Amino acid sequence: MTILRTCTALACVAAAASARQLPIVVDDYVPAVPVKAPASYNGTNGTTIDTKKLQADIDINKLFARAEELAKIADLGIPEYNHPTRVIGSKGHVGTVDYIYSEINKLGDYYNISNQTFPAVTGSVSESRLVIGYDVPKSASPMSLTPATKQHEPVYGQLLLVPNGGCSASDFPVNMTGAIAFIKRGTCSFGDKSANAGRAGADAAVIFNNVAGELSGTLGTPSPDHVATFGISLEEATPYVDMLHNGTKIDSIVYIDALVEEIMTTNIIAQTTAGDPENCVMLGGHSDSVAAGPGINDDGSGTISLIEVATQLTKYEVNNCVRFAWWAGEEEGLLGSYYYSQNLSPAENQKIRLFMDYDMMSSVNFAYQIYNATNEDNPLGSGELRILYEDWYKEQGLNYTYIDFDGRSDYAGFLDAGIPSGGIATGAEGIKTAEEARIFGGEAGAWYDPCYHQLCDDIHNLNATAWEVNTKLIAHSVATYAKSFDGFPKRVAGVEERGLKRREKKTPMFKYKGNDLVM
Repeated sequence: MTILRTCTALACVAAAASARQLPIVVDDYVPAVPVKAPASYNGTNGTTIDTKKLQADIDINKLFARAEELAKIADLGIPEYNHPTRVIGSKGHVGTVDYIYSEINKLGDYYNISNQTFPAVTGSVSESRLVIGYDVPKSASPMSLTPATKQHEPVYGQLLLVPNGGCSASDFPVNMTGAIAFIKRGTCSFGDKSANAGRAGADAAVIFNNVAGELSGTLGTPSPDHVATFGISLEEATPYVDMLHNGTKIDSIVYIDALVEEIMTTNIIAQTTAGDPENCVMLGGHSDSVAAGPGINDDGSGTISLIEVATQLTKYEVNNCVRFAWWAGEEEGLLGSYYYSQNLSPAENQKIRLFMDYDMMSSVNFAYQIYNATNEDNPLGSGELRILYEDWYKEQGLNYTYIDFDGRSDYAGFLDAGIPSGGIATGAEGIKTAEEARIFGGEAGAWYDPCYHQLCDDIHNLNATAWEVNTKLIAHSVATYAKSFDGFPKRVAGVEERGLKRREKKTPMFKYKGNDLVM
């Protein structure tokens, strides 16, 4: 097989920039005013959709030009956050939503555009401290969406070990009032453990890992029963567990100054006006970044790839409708995609033949990753989508690898809704193996994206090779199903409820929800 070698991010940007005239840099980004094309415009010249032609329309220079615009939009977050960001609730995210809407709106009546506004919960921790006995655990990390300690002040209490994992009220001793609950990870979600501790009277909770390593997760949907909650590593927890089993009393101090609030944010949905509306191919990426940085790869790259494919698609006629989505709140726990997928009526659910997720298309130290979707474990059709990606990489002479469907991106809500799903990615904070370095190039032992969820995820954190390849693959996936669903399994109402038995047991479908562990 032919192996594509990675270039450094800076070299890729420089190469792309040298091939085109850079845009004029202005002091402040001004949201574009949507411009409607004439009503008679249909965006096509009568050319039937063709995958080779649509792939050939993808221009890496246009992708980088859009990345520069998105980086400028992220600068709108500087006054509030002291650095560029596109996190939901920020001016950088508002500017991103406006940019997406405006770019699609320029394409005239080829698309119908809708904004789906929904409530999103965000959380932040300004200060935190955990003291167990005389020690300050180095691995202590406040759970995402944790509430503050009472009156935003330190709470003092005896550390009490909770038997059986804290997944039911019966696990908690009667004397938990005013204590600090010490709970082992496993069986149920972190949110359930925290809420059970709160209902038992505990002032705070510390959840320790059940495997080697640190523990950072989320409490998920806020509950009035949640208490201030930390996660710590198994290694640091073990001595305290042993002491408690031996009857030793351990006093603790927990302090978290946190804010959990609800804001309104917006998904953008664009659907072709042409094509069979009863048979839609749907694809999406997320429009937000984390608060820590501008998110130009995560998921600026996917956002831009979708805009560019949507733009080039207007040259062609489609047989099946194509529905693009840009989700808000992915970094806060897949909020936008879950809101959309869980609020579909049964009839609208059935119109979506498949959903494709495109999150992080341009990691510097990339691998070509395909979600390991099988029909045995996922809605029927997920396996066929995986094969489409495999076949395309093979046709290009490129290697690929598989990653788990573990809930880390916006496909999760669609799988939960019984909709066939899949996607591709180029890697986040995972470590590239020696074998992957051999077949993809790059550096073994390093993160796929060394700037994942950091300030340096900027215009210099993009790999031109991976981005162009994967945007062409996105174009291929759209063109294939926009033309025909021949050979692709039909949706059958009521028989594709993936995970129904697990939902009936009220246990999480996935161990992740976005980038955070949930259990």
